[in-house]
Amino acid sequence: MGDIARLLADYGPAFGQALLLTWKLTVLSFVPGFLLGVVVTVLRLLPLPPLRLALTAYVEIFRNIPSVALLIFIVFALPDLDVVIDYEPSVILTLALVCSAFTADYLRSGINTIPGGHIEAALSLGMRPRHIISTVILPQALRAVVQPMTSLLIALMLSTSLASQVPFPGRELTALVSKIATDSAAGMAAFAVAAAMYVATGLLIAWAGSALEKKARILR
Repeated sequence: MGDIARLLADYGPAFGQALLLTWKLTVLSFVPGFLLGVVVTVLRLLPLPPLRLALTAYVEIFRNIPSVALLIFIVFALPDLDVVIDYEPSVILTLALVCSAFTADYLRSGINTIPGGHIEAALSLGMRPRHIISTVILPQALRAVVQPMTSLLIALMLSTSLASQVPFPGRELTALVSKIATDSAAGMAAFAVAAAMYVATGLLIAWAGSALEKKARILR
């Protein structure tokens, strides 16, 4: 405990900034990733086989490729194609692409839980396909995948440690631990503090997801 107290006295503000950066990267990658996943899901519902095939390939590729490999490709391979993306947007883009693929996959599973009678009833009322998707299919699918999306958000938060693999402007938690371990003998204490922050953030997300799921269950 003495080591941790001394560490916080020396690096307390740095840990606060690293935690805020971790949260920032999580939000900036989850929001566009989630929205892109919704768009992919909707487009996969259209009766266009070539589009469905292309989007299925998109989901499978970004759902199965290691995030670090994707980041390395974006940072080091794209410049050879005259596409240069700064380090922070590269990390966000990497996480957003992975998030979108998992979101699309979870939503597809959520759509499969919707009884066919609901769609038939909407059609019998004369609703157009786009209205059925926006008012019948998507709301029910989103309610069905609250827990998987909560787990995805936690995984995304932990994956912000990817930023430690590139010369990132600022240090998130993992990069800060690496610096402290290099500069001093407080590596284990720094790891303990960072781990506690990761766990606390994950528990907070899980609590929010559980509360949202209860409300979604009532709406269903």
